[in-house]
Amino acid sequence: MSQSVRTRPEGSGQALSEAYDTALLDLDGVVYAGGNAIVHAVESLATARAGGMHLAYVTNNALRTPDTVAGHLTELGIPTEAGDVITSAQAVARLISEQVPAGARVLVIGGEGLRVALRERGLEPVESADDDPAAVVQGFGGPDLSWGRFAEASYAVARGVPWFASNTDLTIPSGRGIAPGNGAAVEVVRIATGAEPQVAGKPLPPMHRETILRTGAERPLVVGDRLDTDIEGAFNGEVDSLLVLTGVTDGAQLLAAPPQHRPTYVDADLRGMLTGQPEVTEVGGGFRCGGWTATAGAERLELDGEGEALDGLRALCAAAWTAAGAGSCGLDGGKALARLGL
Repeated sequence: MSQSVRTRPEGSGQALSEAYDTALLDLDGVVYAGGNAIVHAVESLATARAGGMHLAYVTNNALRTPDTVAGHLTELGIPTEAGDVITSAQAVARLISEQVPAGARVLVIGGEGLRVALRERGLEPVESADDDPAAVVQGFGGPDLSWGRFAEASYAVARGVPWFASNTDLTIPSGRGIAPGNGAAVEVVRIATGAEPQVAGKPLPPMHRETILRTGAERPLVVGDRLDTDIEGAFNGEVDSLLVLTGVTDGAQLLAAPPQHRPTYVDADLRGMLTGQPEVTEVGGGFRCGGWTATAGAERLELDGEGEALDGLRALCAAAWTAAGAGSCGLDGGKALARLGL
């Protein structure tokens, strides 16, 4: 996929699990939420794997180690090896190792996933700004990360120690709703110091590089629920993407997506990997998908037809993105979405 302005979701005559050799799957909001498997995820992934698709799990959450993530997925009924898991902790550890001497000390503000990844790169995790660190790395530490850890990072960063962040996701989905993510914690240190970290996670190139190095994917498909990490990361890596509507993105956000946030394909959940994707065709002054036709008026999106709600959403996206050109859509699509129940 080239970095051009996408004006409509694409179609596929083949099941996506056959058209692509590797699925690069986000976890939170795609495979599970709050530790529990999302509906249809387990059976969909099993079918894709049985058909020969390689499944790799790519997460911006730096808290847990690949072994822990693989164990959790296996418990959910998705057999997974640690080597199938790629984390932003691994990506940021590689980034740090390329800029500091071998064996250097790194102040860790986060969880065990960061410590394991740093040791894998021959670096020594330390806990205090007074331990003479060559770098500071910040990653999601979970609800038990104390306020004092942010102060420790601030002391070191204010002294000029290079600062790295695994990712800057402001939120993270949980079983109870949307919670603050590592990006919110990074803001604390940014406000205290005025500094800017080097960031490794999605949607930035270090994460894509780490994923390709570890999976060897030749025809990858990014599968995610977030426009600003998963889909933008696919855009930056010039690979195709599937947005599933089981996480943080809703229909209104998708309609308003700027070019770098527009997925190749859209589906309700991971069952979308197992099927072809319908074509969105231009008809007259609008776009048609399935039984729906959508057009963009001067100030609003209009929808006509019946059938699968997702077909209507795809047609609406084509109308909205074309009307918006290179910008995001300012047209009112609320009534059209309401008709689809989205």
